[in-house]
Amino acid sequence: MFKKILGTGATRVVNVLTQLATLIMGTKFLGAAEWGKAFIAQTDITFLLIGIELIAGSGLVYFTPRKKLATLMKISYIWIAFVMMIYLLLFNILHFFPKFYHTIVPEGYAQLVLLMTFVYSLHEFNLNHFLGKEKVATYNWLFIIQILTQVTIMALLIFAFELRTAKALLYSQLCGYSLATLIGWMLLFPGMKREGGDPLKSSWKEMLHYGAFVQLSTLVSTLNKRLSLYLLKTHCDERSIGVYASGTQVSEGVSIVSQSIGLVEFSALSNTENAHRASQLTLRFMKLAILLTFMALLVICLLPTSFFEWLLSGEFSDIRTVILLISPGIVFLSGHTILANYFSGIGKPKYNLYASLIGLTVTLIAAFIMIPALGIRGAAITTSLTYTALFIYQWLVFRRMTGTRIKQLIPDKTDFEWVWGEVRRIIGKDKN
Repeated sequence: MFKKILGTGATRVVNVLTQLATLIMGTKFLGAAEWGKAFIAQTDITFLLIGIELIAGSGLVYFTPRKKLATLMKISYIWIAFVMMIYLLLFNILHFFPKFYHTIVPEGYAQLVLLMTFVYSLHEFNLNHFLGKEKVATYNWLFIIQILTQVTIMALLIFAFELRTAKALLYSQLCGYSLATLIGWMLLFPGMKREGGDPLKSSWKEMLHYGAFVQLSTLVSTLNKRLSLYLLKTHCDERSIGVYASGTQVSEGVSIVSQSIGLVEFSALSNTENAHRASQLTLRFMKLAILLTFMALLVICLLPTSFFEWLLSGEFSDIRTVILLISPGIVFLSGHTILANYFSGIGKPKYNLYASLIGLTVTLIAAFIMIPALGIRGAAITTSLTYTALFIYQWLVFRRMTGTRIKQLIPDKTDFEWVWGEVRRIIGKDKN
């Protein structure tokens, strides 16, 4: 299991490096305004995916060990097609309200946003299936193919074709999603022919019931993260959005630690019925994620403003302030990520929904007070407070369910022995 975490972590490190390369190219050659526009388009895609993921989302990880591939694919693809038709109709209706329409969707980007949503949903189905089968290595390779294709195409568009708009990023992402989807299909279809299928009606109901809690939670969680963005667009300019987006991207890049651990955790818990083992793994993973996240953030926070101005451009001089204000929340976010995967993995995603609703309440109160007064600094403080509230609620629920005490959050000798044992097993010095 620890080897899977390291493999996933290595993949996430590659992702961070490609994101850094993307960030540098975007900020230096597109500018803060176009970078902000690209971030808004990405946020639109994130919201649109929520409707699709009601059936064809992360819940597939939970159902993959329990259902046939043919059944999951048939239900998911029908749902994807249905939801995309609804979105297409909705976008056409919004054309009659251009002022509101272009506030939420950058002008001239609607078709691209819809196409990227569709292709990414197909790619995500493949990723979730392999994760549900505990084929973490396959998951990681598809992810690497996606991100390396993306950064390569973006470089070509900027330097060879001199495309200096937000579309340089979005076109490159579309290419990455498309190639990874095609390769994923090549790996999936041979296995589907051998498995057969399950009753569609009962499977549909189970997936909808599970997915409802998961995606309501995702919707509220996305609002938690992105409501500040739309308020910034109202009270500030696109340059400020670009600076804020870059600051959150750098800060949240540290989340590769908890994301890597959480993916392996979710896959493992979805395949076990042992409640004690699930809680012990979660607690151990949470301590590891929080500690490593804190150490990584400490390094980033010590970097001077001049470093970020040199790395990005003079337009991004305020990025260090954003990072410093968000960082405390990112530490709590790492713990939240582990706990969220725990509740999803044991089939109780409702607690993630409740946490997200609490977080949204904090976001609404803090954002409407702080953003008009403090701008991007207010947005950063709001984000940090929201992540803190998410973790506190989920920790209280976890403690009540498992009887865990708060002092058990402090790493002890057995935790270090566990890590060292896993390391020895990986390097081949301990075969047991």
